[in-house]
Amino acid sequence: MVAGRTDAGVHATGQVVHVDVVPLRGPSGRLPVDEHGIPDLERMCHRWNRYLPGDVRVLSARVAPAGFDARFSAVRRHYRYRVSDARWGVDPLLRRDTLAWGRPLSVTALNEASEALLGLRDFASFCKFREGSTTIRELQQFAWQRLDAHLIEARVSADAFCHSMVRSLVGALLLVGDGRRPIGWPAEVLRSKTRDSAVAPAHGLTLIGVDYPPDDELAARAEQTRALRQPTEAS
Repeated sequence: MVAGRTDAGVHATGQVVHVDVVPLRGPSGRLPVDEHGIPDLERMCHRWNRYLPGDVRVLSARVAPAGFDARFSAVRRHYRYRVSDARWGVDPLLRRDTLAWGRPLSVTALNEASEALLGLRDFASFCKFREGSTTIRELQQFAWQRLDAHLIEARVSADAFCHSMVRSLVGALLLVGDGRRPIGWPAEVLRSKTRDSAVAPAHGLTLIGVDYPPDDELAARAEQTRALRQPTEAS
């Protein structure tokens, strides 16, 4: 189970995974185990990384607290989306994780339009429909900043995201940032509950972090997350 079920082509530097395993009854080859049947996890990481493809790395591993669920125990997920608005495209060294937009973008307009989307709302207009899934989410951060003359980064945080939500939000906001749509348009799309926005390409998006509550609250958080969310206001 993973914390963020990202779309194909999306990157992750802060993914969290949990897996249920059976304790070992004794040493596995040259790998020692403790009295609980747990192997040396630092050495296990080294072993895993020897066999994983080059674009996947296990950074660390530990025994999870009781009740932990990588997906449902999370209280917040953080993404970034990077865009180059240079007319000549994107720096070749950044091409794998940065979208080449090719039109000048106004960070002021991007932030003004994004702020109107914050809160606990029904994001059906920005989610790919899935039977039995709720589209109610709490968007806690949606902010843009210019990193250099041509590179812009969006930071997006929420309790959870539905399928294609971040990319749909970014796709809509980019049309505001380059002036093709008015600042109030994304909020109008949100209220319409009708899917009517461009979906930004996957490669510009990266999952950069996942937040969890204290260990003694993990199980309760998982149960709470599984319950259907309800919006606090009409949206």
